[in-house]
Amino acid sequence: MELEEQTIQEQFEQVIATEDKLAIRDFLNNQNIADVADLVMENEDYAAQIIANLSIHRAASTFKILDFHTQKTIVANLPSFKTAELLNELQADDRTDFLEDLPKEVLRDLIKLLEPEERLITLSLLGYPEDSVGRLMNPDYVFVFEHNTVEEVFQIIRKHAKNSETIDVIYVINDHGQLIDDLRIKEFILAAPDKKVQELMDERVISLNVNDDQEYANQVFRMNNRVALPVVDDNNVLLGIITIDDILWVASEEFSEDMQKMGGTEALDEPYLEMPILRLFRKRVGWMVILFIGEMLTASVMTHFEDEIAKAVILALFVPLIISSGGNSGSQASTLIIQAMAVGEITVADWWRILRREIISGLLIGSVLGLLGLMRVLVWQQFTDIYGEHYIFIGLTVGVSLMGVVLWGTLSGSMLPLLLKRVGFDPAVSSAPFVATLVDVTGLIIYFSVAYMFLQGLLL
Repeated sequence: MELEEQTIQEQFEQVIATEDKLAIRDFLNNQNIADVADLVMENEDYAAQIIANLSIHRAASTFKILDFHTQKTIVANLPSFKTAELLNELQADDRTDFLEDLPKEVLRDLIKLLEPEERLITLSLLGYPEDSVGRLMNPDYVFVFEHNTVEEVFQIIRKHAKNSETIDVIYVINDHGQLIDDLRIKEFILAAPDKKVQELMDERVISLNVNDDQEYANQVFRMNNRVALPVVDDNNVLLGIITIDDILWVASEEFSEDMQKMGGTEALDEPYLEMPILRLFRKRVGWMVILFIGEMLTASVMTHFEDEIAKAVILALFVPLIISSGGNSGSQASTLIIQAMAVGEITVADWWRILRREIISGLLIGSVLGLLGLMRVLVWQQFTDIYGEHYIFIGLTVGVSLMGVVLWGTLSGSMLPLLLKRVGFDPAVSSAPFVATLVDVTGLIIYFSVAYMFLQGLLL
């Protein structure tokens, strides 16, 4: 594959050097869309020229799979008439996806390039809430009525399906435009020509509301194995369709955002290398300040137990071990829960089942680490007298503290995302660094409380 890509690149360099517009156009139009997109990405200086030399349909197909930064570069360098041609050729949902992220002044200028009908459709889609299904909706679809025969359905498809993004599914509506059913094209192909649509219907239609969140739409697609779903308003009037390719882009963007938030930063709305350094700084510094303040509480807790540490300096040796184990268990649990929520495996309603499982998991993991901590003290004592005559109690302090801190970290990491989701926040912000900081502070309290319990009257 790599060799093939290199060959295409070399061929492109040769043909572009000829400056023969006809040869360039023929070469580009004979390549696969994915290969043309690769050429655009690898030859950014020629991006607009590549798009301009493609047939308009292939140009639109290539443009929609490029990243936003490259799309902006192309539009900025295309002649105005070519930009108008490209934007009018794009499917309404793909056009809206590009336009919605542009500055208002640029958006206003590009909207003027659209044909009246396309402009009306675009403004309508842009009027829906950000991240709603309405922003992804394509208003071009094929619909029929209950009284149509199969033969009439095929006549309708031949007449109206040219601009539709997919004809895999045909939608049945009533005289008021309300959705009644959706039928796969296969059912019409296999039916007799004189059979009526109502005889094929089962009325088990699954639809999305135009105001539904895009993340919810992703879950519906995944659970129902559909290539397209109808979009309706609050009165069940069919407004458009949303297709699986749009949902795949949504899933990819959601995954990127969640990964960034779980790393302890705000979601980046531009490619990393394209984002101005000051904006990247603002995205990162907020959480770093919050985490730093949180870690300052760790110093406060250490100060509170200063007398205990002074009396038993040996306890300070295990502080990094205790708090890192708690932070690791919390980070592990939060990552598992956030990922399970993202793919729809669990919801907030499952909190009790999750709590029970995490209590058991925390106790088992804590017991293993606690036993290792105890053995560490007992084994080391055989070779050195570093822990003194009360080494067994020190070992028990470390072992029990590890069990308690790991259990607390597991519970914190698993419950915090659910709590944030319940109150309306993104659970991804309960990132690994955030949970680790929380458990660091509380872990110290658990550790010194257990130490006081075992070592009171001995070392403390």
